[in-house]
Amino acid sequence: MDTRQLATFCAVVERKSFSQAADRLGVTQPAVSLQIRALEERLGQRLFDRSGRRVEPTEAGLRLYRGAQRLLALEQQLLEDVAGDEDGELRGELAIGAATGPGATVVPVLLCEFQRENPEVRVELTISDTQSVIEAVARRELELGVVGATPRHRSVAYEPFFKDEVVLVCPPKHPFAGKTITIDDLRGAQLVLMQEGAGVRQVIEEELRRAGKRLRDLDVKLELGLQESVKSAVEAGFGVTFISRSAVESELAEGSLATARVRGLEPSRQISLVRASGRQATRVADAFAAFAAKRI
Repeated sequence: MDTRQLATFCAVVERKSFSQAADRLGVTQPAVSLQIRALEERLGQRLFDRSGRRVEPTEAGLRLYRGAQRLLALEQQLLEDVAGDEDGELRGELAIGAATGPGATVVPVLLCEFQRENPEVRVELTISDTQSVIEAVARRELELGVVGATPRHRSVAYEPFFKDEVVLVCPPKHPFAGKTITIDDLRGAQLVLMQEGAGVRQVIEEELRRAGKRLRDLDVKLELGLQESVKSAVEAGFGVTFISRSAVESELAEGSLATARVRGLEPSRQISLVRASGRQATRVADAFAAFAAKRI
């Protein structure tokens, strides 16, 4: 079976669009349609339902998709194995995504060290919020993700990576600096939040639920995107925020930010590796995971 046809088929399933699959593959839409038609004729099965606004796989298409993913992963593994020299030199690509917390601190250094030890490996890191990284892994656009929360998703599996402390930070002269406050005290402060989908925000929402509170009880008026945005706002004196300690280590050491403790909240998170369920890992991905585990 032509693996190029299978790769095209998988792209259409994942994008739910012939035109978007063509953009992803760098070919024309007629070329995609031709590949799918040839595959359907070969199998004697209709693989897509084209009656709605989106292209959806039929039951036969879903069965083929599951098998095609395994076959394409095996093909990639075979290519990497054949490309390796007698000493087992790694070759190939590692497409990895990371949430803004680990993606701004730990992950880039690990990837640089890994690539230096494996010069024939090409690394491509994408930074986004946790939910977007998970979705990209589920769509097989990324092989690995590093995320700060583990929401349920039937198409991915999580593996523990390392622990990360989440802290409340404020300007050094803020009334909260160096103190222990209550959750009710937060209501009177200008709490700056990251956007929905951010791992730190999901951790704080879960901690508040355990304490019998909800985020909306805190009267939040500033949601400023991701990590760098909230950190910049707090450094400029516009409130307080919850953030990964690893993201503010230098600011805490310099004294441009201070921490406070919230009684009843012990926010920490498990940073996890995320992979697509049922996808056979490439040699490069497994090598990076093993490499990182030894250094964290």
